Amino acid sequence: MIKGLLRFVIAVIFILSGFVKAVDLVGFSFKMEEYFSPAVFNMPFFEKFALLFSIIVVVLELLLGFMLLLKLKLKFTLSALIALCVFFGFLTFYSAYFNVVTDCGCFGDAIKFTPWESFIKDIVLLVGLIILFILYRKEFKKKDDHSSTTKDSSSKFKYILLGIFSLIMIFIMSQGIMHEPMIDFRDYKIGTDLKAEKEKINKNPSEYKTFYSLKNQKTGEVLKVNQDDYIKETKYWEEGSPWKIEEGKNESVLIKEGYKSEIVKFKIEDPTGMEATDEVINAPKAILVFSYHPKDISPELLKQVEAKVKSQGANVVYGVSTDPNTFKTVKNMMMDGTAIKTIARSNPFVLILQNGKIVDKQPAKDYVK
Repeated sequence: MIKGLLRFVIAVIFILSGFVKAVDLVGFSFKMEEYFSPAVFNMPFFEKFALLFSIIVVVLELLLGFMLLLKLKLKFTLSALIALCVFFGFLTFYSAYFNVVTDCGCFGDAIKFTPWESFIKDIVLLVGLIILFILYRKEFKKKDDHSSTTKDSSSKFKYILLGIFSLIMIFIMSQGIMHEPMIDFRDYKIGTDLKAEKEKINKNPSEYKTFYSLKNQKTGEVLKVNQDDYIKETKYWEEGSPWKIEEGKNESVLIKEGYKSEIVKFKIEDPTGMEATDEVINAPKAILVFSYHPKDISPELLKQVEAKVKSQGANVVYGVSTDPNTFKTVKNMMMDGTAIKTIARSNPFVLILQNGKIVDKQPAKDYVK
C-alpha cells in the first residue's frame, strides 16, 4: 500500500509538471533558450532547437509519468525517470549555485519555484524514485500468477489508455504551438485589469538597496557596503580615501517583497523614450499589435493585421515591438522583448483592452481571419 501510494504521488507530480508545460510549450521553449544562452551554458547554436528540446522533455515527463501510474514497463519507466531527475537536478543546481536562471519553469507559469526550491524538489523526487526502484525490484522478474489471457488483456487495456492519453496531450500541445495556450496561467490572462494591477503595484512596491563593492587601494581588502552605510561613513568617499567603488560589481538586493505581478513590466514607450503606458490603460478601447521578433513577421500578414486594427474604431492603436520601424501604417511603440513574450506566445499577436482590462488576445493570423 505504501509503495503504491508513493508511486501514485510521484506519477501525478510528473504528469502535472509535464501538463502545465505541454499547455504552453512555446513558453517553456523560451526557458530552454535561457539555458542555452551565453550567460548560462553558452550554447547559442542550440537556441533554434529550443522548441524541439522542449517537446522531447515534456513528452518524456508525460509518457513516463503516465506509464508509472499504470505500472507499465516498471523497470524501464523507473530507470528513465531516475535519469530524467538526475538531468533536471543538474540543471536546477547549476541555476541555483550560479544564480543564472531565476525560475526553472518546472511547472510553467502555474507554480513558481526559486532555483534552490526547484533543486530540492528534484532531489526529493530522485530519492522517492530510488526507493520505488528498490521496493519494486522483486517484481521486475517475477512472473504473473494470472493466466496469459488475463495478463495480455490487462496490458492491452493499459496501452489503450496510454494511447488515448497521448492523443489528448498531442492535441493540447499543438494548440499551444499553433495558437495560444488552451489554459492561461500567466498574469496577462483575458479578464485581467492592467490598471488595477498597476495600482496594486504602486501601493505596495518592492524595495531594493544597492550594495557597493569597495576595494581598498592600499591593502587590497574588498568590502560590500549598502548605500545607506556608504553615505554615512565618510571614510569611504572623503577626499584621499583609499576605498574605491569597483565598477560593474555593485548589486541591487531585494529588501522588501512588494505586490508580485508580471504587469510591473508592462511599460510602453515611443521611440524617443516617452512613456505611453497610462494612455493605453486609460483608453476606452485600445488595440495593440505586439511582436518580439519583428524580422520574422510576414509582410503580408503585417499588412492585413494593420488594416484590420485601424478599421476597428479604437481610441488607441499602436504597434509595439523591439524595433521602431516594424509597423508601416500604425504608430510604432517600444517594449522589452522578454516582457512581450510574457503577454502572449504568438509572433505577432493582438491585445485588446477596454479601460485597461484585457478583453481579447489572439495570434495575428487568427485575428485577421
